[in-house]
Amino acid sequence: MRCPYCAGENTQVKDSRPTEENAAIRRRRVCPDCGGRFTTFERVQLRELVVVKRSGRKVPFDRNKLATSIHIALRKRNIDSDRVERMISGIVRQLESMGDVEVHSEQIGALVMEALKGLDPVAYVRFASVYRDFREASDFAEVLGEIARDDAEAGTTAAAAAKRPVTTITTGRPSPRSRPKNTEPKNTE
Repeated sequence: MRCPYCAGENTQVKDSRPTEENAAIRRRRVCPDCGGRFTTFERVQLRELVVVKRSGRKVPFDRNKLATSIHIALRKRNIDSDRVERMISGIVRQLESMGDVEVHSEQIGALVMEALKGLDPVAYVRFASVYRDFREASDFAEVLGEIARDDAEAGTTAAAAAKRPVTTITTGRPSPRSRPKNTEPKNTE
């Protein structure tokens, strides 16, 4: 394995351990040339997938790109990283087991949306805003309505709904509560 710091090719494995419920191996490596330490992951890959973009262009599937988009949607959300990694691995397994070498980007987006919906509603709305190309606030309101309908259909009780954080859409104007009460300048004399 080539060192990412000095490009030396004589790196050594210092520690190996299974991760992601034995679906991957995490290896800690060290470069004897520069002393740099880094981590690599080894995963089973059933087949080489090709993503067909909306424009018709074909690109190789990149697990890291999928993970990056999911991590952006989950930014500043308190979600266990192991759950996120399992979700990403599950999506990749679903894609690989579809049987086709070519996968349309819409299929990937739909799988991510489904997984995020069950994991975190805020991340779901964030991802949906990019995936569905939201243009105005009503697009957000529509997705929030979908979540509310799904919760109602799933039999969410009022007590469970009370525990869920309230999500509000702001218009960019300050609310009456956020305006300062005293707008007169302070006397500094």
